[in-house]
Amino acid sequence: MAAISGAFVVSQPSLSSRQHHSPTMLGIRAFPMSNKTTGGLIRCEVSSSTVSALQQLKKSSIDRYTKERSSIVVIGLSVHTAPLEMREKLSIPVAEWPLAISELCALNHIEEAAVLSTCNRMEIYVLALSHHRGVREVTQWMSKRSGIPVSDICHHWFLLYNNDATQHLFEVSAGLDSLVLGEGQILSQVKQVREKLRSGFGMVIPGLFEKAITAGKRARAGTGIASGAVSVSSAAVELALTKLPPGYASSSAMMLVVGAGKMGKLVIKHLVARGCTRMVVVNRSQERVAAIQEEMPSGVEIIYKPLDEMLACAAEASVIFTSTASETPLFLKEHVESLHLTGAPRLFVDISVPRNVGSCVAELDGARVYNVDDLKEVVAANKEDRARKAMEAQDIIREESRKFEAWRDSLQTVPTIKKLRRKIDRIRAVSVEKFMSKYGKDMDKKTKEAVEDLTRGMVNKILHGPMKHLRCDDTENRRLHETLENMEALNRMFELELELLEEKIRAKMEQK
Repeated sequence: MAAISGAFVVSQPSLSSRQHHSPTMLGIRAFPMSNKTTGGLIRCEVSSSTVSALQQLKKSSIDRYTKERSSIVVIGLSVHTAPLEMREKLSIPVAEWPLAISELCALNHIEEAAVLSTCNRMEIYVLALSHHRGVREVTQWMSKRSGIPVSDICHHWFLLYNNDATQHLFEVSAGLDSLVLGEGQILSQVKQVREKLRSGFGMVIPGLFEKAITAGKRARAGTGIASGAVSVSSAAVELALTKLPPGYASSSAMMLVVGAGKMGKLVIKHLVARGCTRMVVVNRSQERVAAIQEEMPSGVEIIYKPLDEMLACAAEASVIFTSTASETPLFLKEHVESLHLTGAPRLFVDISVPRNVGSCVAELDGARVYNVDDLKEVVAANKEDRARKAMEAQDIIREESRKFEAWRDSLQTVPTIKKLRRKIDRIRAVSVEKFMSKYGKDMDKKTKEAVEDLTRGMVNKILHGPMKHLRCDDTENRRLHETLENMEALNRMFELELELLEEKIRAKMEQK
């Protein structure tokens, strides 16, 4: 078994309020691992001598680390805190989410992880043994993967812990943190994360996303915040129509849509709703475009063109919408220059992250380029009504957050129950072995089995009371806080904290 060397934070400050935008306020950015934030570090070499190392930690004057449960942490950059250039470098395609989760879970202080990467946000949710060390490891991982210096990530991130992280995800799921307040696509993206986590990526983080979906659905149904809400796609259409040159109308302007995925399909639907009856759609395959054609009302003409005809189609279009998953730009300055555009400037409305239209295209006199960050002016118009509905949704979010925390708290008793039974049974087994070595030579098999049965029965009777007071299955008329107090008392009396920590560390060693 390979040895692992790590440093464990034994003291961590509580975050009493949500520090959403300013990492400096968290005391982490300037001194990420200084004594100002950790209260000191203890080095703990984890190898084949794990138990002795843990004993040293236990005997030290500072053993609070063993008594603190793992923290839920979200390290995020969103449209509210980070520029598009940074978000597109950090973005992770959906197909790569499982690999990213596996890499995050392999970090020394990360037990569970999830990735939520969309056009407006890049957020990583983790269950961390130490939230300081965990944040440091995840940030370094993000930097290595994206090529962005850690200092730049820290300048634009937001960090939230435990209850604040839970409430944030629930707000995200409900559309309260979106650029377009109440937009519906983010809920389906949260569901995508939940599906990726169903392949055995822990219990707490998958449970968090499961509860977030419930909270999002309840908030939308209970407040109507999503009714009439504009999506990113509809906002893009609205922006394009407001930027059309004088004399152009939605019915006469030539529209080109590049990409027939979910976003592209919504763009087409919103164009039709605004009176556009003819448009060209460029896509890798014709099947998706054909499916969209079948959904359109009579009188709407959708012309399919393959990807290799994209530039020729762009030369004829008044507005070019791009919404593909390409990780490299489809339109660069030299591409647009080759079109020899004349007349009114062409409008490029790019709602992809990473961007499909290079920023250099905006330098051309014949082109106007807009991206997802330019949609804010459209969104501002209907913000007041949704702000009122968002306040109503907060009550639902808080209620669902309390339910999740109660569920998570109830999970704490499970390892305590297992460790208590395992420890008592070890004591029993050692005692029986000593007894048998001294008196068992003259015993027959039946008598030996009777001794085993007798001692097991004694253990079960002794454990019946403690186990009864640790149950969280509603069979006892006992409140959760009473059960947790019982758990903490048993952890102290039987010195189980060390064993719980040892189990976590051994799990990390097995991953290595």
